[in-house]
Amino acid sequence: MALPRVLRARPAVLAAAGAVLAAGAVVLAGQDGRTDGDRPDDRPRGVLTPGGAGRALAPETGRELLARDPKASPHARAVQQLLADLEREARAGRSGGTVIGQHVEAHNELYNPEYGDYRGTKPVGYYYRKAVDITGKLPGFVETDLGPGYGRSGWGVGNPRSYSADRWPSCTAGWQYTDDAVDLMTAVWSGHPRPADGTYGASGTQRNCDGTTTELPDNGGGPAGLVGMSFHQPYPGSDVKSFDRVLCSASPGAKDPGWFARVVDGAGDTPEYRALLKDLSFLADHLEYLAAHDVPVLLRPYHEMNAADCSRGFWWSGQKPADYQALWRITYHYLVETRGLHNLLFAWTPVSWDGAPGVDPWDYYPGERYVDVVGVDDYSGSPAHPIGTGEVWTKRYYDGLAGYGKPRILAESFAVPVNSRQPDTLRRTPWTVWTVWGQSLTADNLTPDQPGNSNADVKATYDNGLALTGGSGPFGADVDWSGLHVR
Repeated sequence: MALPRVLRARPAVLAAAGAVLAAGAVVLAGQDGRTDGDRPDDRPRGVLTPGGAGRALAPETGRELLARDPKASPHARAVQQLLADLEREARAGRSGGTVIGQHVEAHNELYNPEYGDYRGTKPVGYYYRKAVDITGKLPGFVETDLGPGYGRSGWGVGNPRSYSADRWPSCTAGWQYTDDAVDLMTAVWSGHPRPADGTYGASGTQRNCDGTTTELPDNGGGPAGLVGMSFHQPYPGSDVKSFDRVLCSASPGAKDPGWFARVVDGAGDTPEYRALLKDLSFLADHLEYLAAHDVPVLLRPYHEMNAADCSRGFWWSGQKPADYQALWRITYHYLVETRGLHNLLFAWTPVSWDGAPGVDPWDYYPGERYVDVVGVDDYSGSPAHPIGTGEVWTKRYYDGLAGYGKPRILAESFAVPVNSRQPDTLRRTPWTVWTVWGQSLTADNLTPDQPGNSNADVKATYDNGLALTGGSGPFGADVDWSGLHVR
């Protein structure tokens, strides 16, 4: 496979992204104090060291993030350093482990009775908690989404809150999930339930203005993992917020080849550009609340941009690479510079590039200074039938992203990494994070995804010696996540 254009003059596999830092850097270590590289195959589970919430952060920690954003928050720097350390260990041939992640489709859990493994609506966080039901353990990473909405007109929110009450319609049907998604992120980062700390929903139960009650899953009451957010944004100017309006085939771009260029025409201040900024302000208002409480977010906007054409992807997919890069940079500058959000790590994740569904993504790369993490959404092949004769499952994507020199994540997959067909995935392709998409964690769903994960496969993943799981206290996490809570 050809190297990305921006890297063709460089080796395919570079040296580790982050060199070992001076004392105070976040590293993984065994419970006996040895580094992961020194541990035997049956090594004890990892913990973050030096431990202790509130520890002062060394100046060198997260230096790659600081190079992009000199104002990056301490927690964001600690998370970036953790991912860089995992990546460095993997490149050195001594994997420090893979954080096992779970995407939560909050809108489907709360409103779609045909979603999941039984008929009926579910509390937000159902598939976060489902991992415990199967394995006794929690994911170490949870991703939510403010989009795409659930068929309502215009953006809205649930309860009137400090960050949204005067900006968006509140107590509107179909929007409570946005509150719950943000609260789930806070719950995972800070623990749940937890003492009052100025955030919403800390006690464990919240009465909502629509008469419903939100009860998020208990995760031990202490720091329980990492959090992220994708944004399935309906096309700018869409009057209805729903998943079908995220698709390119339903956007103005399906019939008007000049529409997308107008969306990114900030110099011309087009109506389409102003509509884009309105959507980004909805995202920013929620991220601003998380920033105020120093919750670091792995933000994954405008993913799967490398669909072959408009008929196969989202409204930002299959566009001219320069226009896509402009979209990414507009988003970056708005969030970081205009809104002053310094709790973000930006993740760029094309869809699997084998021609079905995606093509080579390299020309879409937004640029070194706009990206912290690279990854792939892998919906090609299956554990039983990997793409390519004789190929190691997911390895073409793992190797293909190596040249960027950044932490690599498997951002979306229907499959857990360790299963009866592929028992050695975490050693052969040690992604820093592997995230399972929504209901695909379970096999017996009303509308099943393919391939289905058996309970035995899910348990094999969470019990694997290279899996880094979440939670605190009784959940037996593989990581002391409080080690990331620095100042």
